[in-house]
Amino acid sequence: MGLMTKNEYIESLRKLHPVVYMFGERITNVVDNPRLRAGIEATGATFEVAGMEQYKELAVTVSPLINEPVNRFTLPPSSISDLVHRVKLNRTVANHVGTCHQRCTGLDCLSALSIVTYDIDQKYGTPYYQNFIDFVKHMQKHDLVGNAGVTDVKGDRAKGPTDQADDQMYLKIVERRPDGIVVSGAKVHQTGSLSAHEIIVLPTRAFKKGDEDYAVAFAIPSDTEGLIHVVGRSSLDNRELEGVDCGNVRYSKNCPTLIFNNVFVPKHRIFMCGETEFAVEMVIKFSSFHRQSHGGCKSGKIDCMIGASLALMDYNGTSKISHHKQKIIDMIYRAETLYGCCLASSYEGRSMPSGAYFIDTILSNASKIHEGKELSECIRLMIDICGGFVADMPSDKDFNHPEIGPMLKRYFKGADGVPVENRIKMFRLVEKMAMESADTISDIHGGGSPEAHRVTILRESNLESKKRAARRLAGIDG
Repeated sequence: MGLMTKNEYIESLRKLHPVVYMFGERITNVVDNPRLRAGIEATGATFEVAGMEQYKELAVTVSPLINEPVNRFTLPPSSISDLVHRVKLNRTVANHVGTCHQRCTGLDCLSALSIVTYDIDQKYGTPYYQNFIDFVKHMQKHDLVGNAGVTDVKGDRAKGPTDQADDQMYLKIVERRPDGIVVSGAKVHQTGSLSAHEIIVLPTRAFKKGDEDYAVAFAIPSDTEGLIHVVGRSSLDNRELEGVDCGNVRYSKNCPTLIFNNVFVPKHRIFMCGETEFAVEMVIKFSSFHRQSHGGCKSGKIDCMIGASLALMDYNGTSKISHHKQKIIDMIYRAETLYGCCLASSYEGRSMPSGAYFIDTILSNASKIHEGKELSECIRLMIDICGGFVADMPSDKDFNHPEIGPMLKRYFKGADGVPVENRIKMFRLVEKMAMESADTISDIHGGGSPEAHRVTILRESNLESKKRAARRLAGIDG
């Protein structure tokens, strides 16, 4: 099959039957639920873009594993070009949807596994790398979406997994069988789990001897028995259900918690099982790839924020105000700095023993620190430019009301020649991009906390070489 269209992707989700709860109710039809469908549409854009002639070279390539055209979101990188295309494609899709498209995490998992499973096999003679290759071929042949199951609930953060009062604060192997394992626990912040065909689970932290039951990586279908998706609350999350005031009328984002209630994982789907010393390598590889993905994605989101700001400058009659233009410049350079840092991390990438390629971790993490601080500044600048109606615009229901609607439209009129409806819609889009917590919080915590980014930079930097350079210039060393 190789490549799916957007419609084929949506129909493929109908064949899945995940256990889903949202707002205290069991959801039996995920695809047609307005709240969940908005997230599915965002992931569907990765298929839509791949079918656009102007983006085919960017989004589609031939896989060396199956010798067929595949969507790049199923392709672990095997060259510098692949690393570069990751960033460019993420920006292109984010620019198309204006929010999280949710497919990058699966690729980030595949990219990490393409390196670490090989390394484990080299030490222990395990079959993980072949398991992984077989799984990737399956993903590519059917153009499937993967979701990253990485973040554990963690319980008492001062304690490791074996010291917790409840031993399932980290996903745990509770039974080992000849044909596989059984796991229990939970993974949180699972962006796009209901837009995915496969849940790809990786460790969330380094483990030590004695933590073997927690050092596990595997992949299972998103409707596997015992797997429960509980959709998280976020700001503005009722609006898709109400059908009004959505802002982004096409796309949105949701982040379930995944409960693993004695879930069986077949042996051929296991990529790590007890090799504690490799957990930290898996975490570093995944988190670095994911922080790089953020740079492409969030620069694309800033593009949309800039566009909305420029539109409202036209609609408000402020397009000639110089300080607004300066704020647009401030948004542009922040987007390009973020994007450039991620591209640089690709160009500085290198081949690993498995033949897969890995990015420069320092540049990737520097990009994520920049995002965490500067994207919130871009939101502030956008709101500054657009004005206070971002905070308290009356509802679409009021604008459409037969009695008060005409009065509201009269008083919400902006610049001459601009339909009042356009101004209202653009204010609503700005509200969505500025205030949807499911997206804005990930600007800071997506891919790990800001402190995790800093620790990685310090650990990966060659500090001694910097000291040697200074000692030479000071005349201390020859």
